[in-house]
Amino acid sequence: MQLPQSLARFNRHVTNPIQRLWAGWAPTFGILEHVGRKSGKTYRTPLSVFSTDEGVAIMLTYGPDRDWLKNLTAAGHAQIRRHGKTIRVHDPRVVTKEEAAEHVTGVMRRPFARLPFEQAVLLTEG
Repeated sequence: MQLPQSLARFNRHVTNPIQRLWAGWAPTFGILEHVGRKSGKTYRTPLSVFSTDEGVAIMLTYGPDRDWLKNLTAAGHAQIRRHGKTIRVHDPRVVTKEEAAEHVTGVMRRPFARLPFEQAVLLTEG
């Protein structure tokens, strides 16, 4: 399942500014800090982030055609603010939810596998 693009646009302008206030601290959330591939501007995008054995997984709730993913892929690296700490991530790989679920660790492993989305991005920490 992929959420509608109209909801993505609404979230970009209404929900995301609010989520940026707390997403860097809340469980299963994080703020991806990435640089625009054309503008060079720094962006802060709140996302659903899950710990993995090598870094993090981000669920692609609106599918893979996202500006943040294009920026991340172009740069090859970014930073994620989670649990009050900033980590550097690199090597973005779009994979199926099933493949990502094999790498998710901790108490969120089972819930992650049951989420109604088809793809995720795996990122390596470091």
